Amino acid sequence: MPTDLELLGQMLKRAQYRNHRTMDAALRDVGVSLVQWDALRAVDRMPGASGHDLAVATFQSDQAFGTLATRLVERGLIERSAGLGRRLVHTLTDAGRAALDDGHAIAVHVLDELFAPLDDAGRRHLERALAALTAAE
Repeated sequence: MPTDLELLGQMLKRAQYRNHRTMDAALRDVGVSLVQWDALRAVDRMPGASGHDLAVATFQSDQAFGTLATRLVERGLIERSAGLGRRLVHTLTDAGRAALDDGHAIAVHVLDELFAPLDDAGRRHLERALAALTAAE
């Protein structure tokens, strides 16, 4: 019997939705949303990146990331400074670093629970399968 690809796609989306809902709720204890924490992770991972590059890394439009970055600046979580040309460089503040680190501690527990139904071999298999699906990006 062939695999029902529509069902497979829906199951993937449901797992992603569960992850996002759970992470977003847990990150409230740190005072950030999942979208904000993801932006902090991108700023940390990509020093000197343009707003466009950060938008791509966080699956947002340039305008949406710009609005988000402005809110993060207003909250004192990141700073913007002039880079080369018209590029703005984004860096974490001490408060942003603390929120990022606290978020990592929360993520460990949330992701452990999310992947609890899979043993280590199942997790490695899922990782390889998802890597194959996203290799063309």
